[in-house]
Amino acid sequence: MTAADVWLPIPPDEIEGLPEGLNYRFWNGEPDFPADPADCAYYVVPYMKPAEIAVRPLPVLSSVRVVQTLSAGIDNIQGGLAGLRPGVQVCNARGVHEASTAELALTLILASLRGVPDFVRGQDAEEWRGGFRPALADKNVLIVGYGSIGSAIEDRLVPFEVARVARVARSERTTARGPVRPLTELPALLSEADVVVLITPLTESTRHLADADFLARMKDGALLVNVARGPVVDTKALLAELETGRLTAALDVTDPEPLPQGHPLWHAPGVLISPHVGGPTSAFLPRAKRLLVDQLGRFVNREPLGNVILTTGPVGG
Repeated sequence: MTAADVWLPIPPDEIEGLPEGLNYRFWNGEPDFPADPADCAYYVVPYMKPAEIAVRPLPVLSSVRVVQTLSAGIDNIQGGLAGLRPGVQVCNARGVHEASTAELALTLILASLRGVPDFVRGQDAEEWRGGFRPALADKNVLIVGYGSIGSAIEDRLVPFEVARVARVARSERTTARGPVRPLTELPALLSEADVVVLITPLTESTRHLADADFLARMKDGALLVNVARGPVVDTKALLAELETGRLTAALDVTDPEPLPQGHPLWHAPGVLISPHVGGPTSAFLPRAKRLLVDQLGRFVNREPLGNVILTTGPVGG
């Protein structure tokens, strides 16, 4: 029996511990495919590539059994999943991005509250810009989207002596740190939060979740932090609030993205923008490799895979 092909966006000789019994092909979005797509059984989606590259092989992966992203979400390939044959398991990269994304979320919160961008501008201008700044200590923080990354953000908030952390997710549940509230309770919780962190997946139900009504319910002077996906926030509504100075924002993701030159968000008052760098850090590769070794070991041994987000069904099913 011919061994199944596995397409990897990391050279296989750089991943220690890959199981035997599979044919590993390196493909990271190049124009030419590394082999016949019809022989690919396990497709690992290139990381940080545009959606058109990520989905390009999908229509011709006639034998694929697993599509594995190296991102926390699967929105980048969602548009190409309808053409896959039934029974394909789609897996995300839970466990890969928690450390680096949570680290950036705390960086953005602290930098925004303590005025680090203003310090940098002052240094460039050789100006000593002192004075009192808000601290993270004693603040109420609301985490919207309490999956593994949301939980990792809370882990890192604890040493900063915040007053309270509230958690919101699609479904209500209890965790070791406290209750997770359903989205229906979000309006009431927004009015109590000094810092609102968005780390929810991008779905049709979360697109423009932070709309004009959401933002209007936030308390005066509150900070909105988006480390989720750009379209979770209604950019026009956010700009309206920023222009008044009522809210501030720290955004690792924007809509549109990349943010084009001349866009008003670049120079809106009270906004700090980082260029979608929550995941791509030195922490990525070791965790991505560990995930792939584990998943492919399960695959070759016919064990249940981890991180299965969905399994494709019949067209119209």
